[in-house]
Amino acid sequence: MLIFATVVEQGSISAAARLMGQTPSAVSKQIGLLEDHAHYRLLNRSRTGVSPTQEGQDFYEKCKAMADKFKEAEALILNLDGTPRGKLKIVCTVAFGKSRLIPALPTFMIDNPEVDVSLELTDREVDLQAEGFDAAICFDAQGKNPDAVVRRIMQSSRVLCAAPSYLERCGTPADFAALTDHNCLRISGNSRRNIWNGGALCEGQCIEAQGTFEGNSADVIFRAAIAGVGIARLPWYMADQKFRSGELVHVLPRYSPPSTDIVVLFAERRNLAPKTRAFVDFLVREFHDAPDNPRDQIAIAGA
Repeated sequence: MLIFATVVEQGSISAAARLMGQTPSAVSKQIGLLEDHAHYRLLNRSRTGVSPTQEGQDFYEKCKAMADKFKEAEALILNLDGTPRGKLKIVCTVAFGKSRLIPALPTFMIDNPEVDVSLELTDREVDLQAEGFDAAICFDAQGKNPDAVVRRIMQSSRVLCAAPSYLERCGTPADFAALTDHNCLRISGNSRRNIWNGGALCEGQCIEAQGTFEGNSADVIFRAAIAGVGIARLPWYMADQKFRSGELVHVLPRYSPPSTDIVVLFAERRNLAPKTRAFVDFLVREFHDAPDNPRDQIAIAGA
């Protein structure tokens, strides 16, 4: 039954065999025995792979539930001594993952040599338990799972920025309202993220970013801004290094929108796996006190 669940998930007997360290013929024989026992054909076989029949799909749901319980039992046994070990499956927003998480991972992996990290970068909404993730890193507003535990990692401020080439070509906006005359870079498919709030220093003004370019993630917008396409609103942690190198210019430094929290989500379990606990604690230590806005950087420089 465990083999059958793996074959369905892999969509191929040979791929499942490689994953389990068996030969395709051995896996195929086990599936045949299972079908004989059930008196139903459970898989449709073709040149490109296999897919479950209707009876096979119903049977797979039961097998998957059993496989999940088996994995939980296996993880419990492996972690009885409290040492972090095993595969740690993480999902993280694209921008934070590239700019902050990946550079920090070597430290975590050196400190936890028995943990294998599997990282997915995406800005889509994920289901921790259904997709088998141990932890998810995202903005606080994205954490909609009521059953997940939430821990704050750091505060994130946003800034406006543009490449010198764009400002030379189109000029620098004199105030927040003047942004309506500029090519503002938009996040596609998310109108809420295209409402730019000026904050207290801009008298609470709001505009909707309008322009000739949109991208599906902050990372796309970041690269478009560097290329000189337009003015972007980005997290400070993405723009800071480019301000230092001169590839981006800080536009309207007085712009001060409300900041947001970056959090880590993990399933609420009475006995949290040591690998997950170690990772969450690492994130809090690594980023909790990190300055993440221009005022913090100025204060540190003048200390």
